[in-house]
Formats: sequence, C-alpha cells, structure tokens
Amino acid sequence: MTPPSSPRSPVTSDAAPVPIPVPNPDNAGFWEGCARGELRLQRCGRCAAWRHHPRPMCPACGSREYEWGLASGRGVVHTFTIVHRPTLPAFDARVPYNVIAVALDEGVFMVSNLVDCPREAIRIGMPVEVVFEPLADGIALPKFRPRRGGGQ
Repeated sequence: MTPPSSPRSPVTSDAAPVPIPVPNPDNAGFWEGCARGELRLQRCGRCAAWRHHPRPMCPACGSREYEWGLASGRGVVHTFTIVHRPTLPAFDARVPYNVIAVALDEGVFMVSNLVDCPREAIRIGMPVEVVFEPLADGIALPKFRPRRGGGQ
C-alpha cells in the first residue's frame, strides 16, 4: 500500500481502497481544474471542438493544439443505471448507487454520479450541474446534482 502522503493514496472504505485518479500529461489540466472547483475540458486550438476524455489529438480535425477551457458544468442526464453489484469491492458499501452519463452543454459526455437526489427521482433529460467531491492529496471528483431551480 502507498504511504498516506503519496498522490496515489487510496480513500478507504470498510471493504477495500477506493481507486484514486492519477494525473498524467494528457489529463493533468482536467484534474487541476477539478481540485479548484472548475470543470476544465480540452478545446481544440484549430477547430475549437470540445473533447472529453482528455487526449493528445483532436478527434474532429487531428490537431495536437489545445487549451483547457472552462466548461459551464451544466448538462442533462443522457442515461443512467442503478448499480446493485459493483465491479470493485471498494464500492460494496455504496450499493445501490447510480451511474449517469451527462450530455454537457459543450456537446461532450461525462460519466459520473448524481448526488443530492434520490435514485427514484433520476430522469433522462434531468437538468444537472457539476459539484466536486474532494478525495485525497488534491484530487476532487466531478459529480452532478439536479440543477438549482430545475430549469435550462
């Protein structure tokens, strides 16, 4: 196990350590933004297309030029599921939990969890906004909650 001061330190549950994202050259801007409470996505320097997951080349035009643009953090639930049998023992204590795919206003999709909402109330098309869950060592996970006021 990694010592607590390491950036790879897991957050523990009763069952097993929860995996912690490890920033790399392609995604460091994303994780740095999350740690500051900002949703930052790659935006192509040539064609201005947003992209997520972070990668070195634009899938729209092939350019390697990009910037980390500040995203709105707003979108809608595109689809969701309720997990009753997690793939990792670290999530056993959390079942049942939701996994959502959010269609962000910028046109990209992000997989996450919906917080502050009972699972019975989750709906496709539900307006959501990003919130951040601090984990450890400067890492925060983007999660979503129902949009305040519920409107577009």
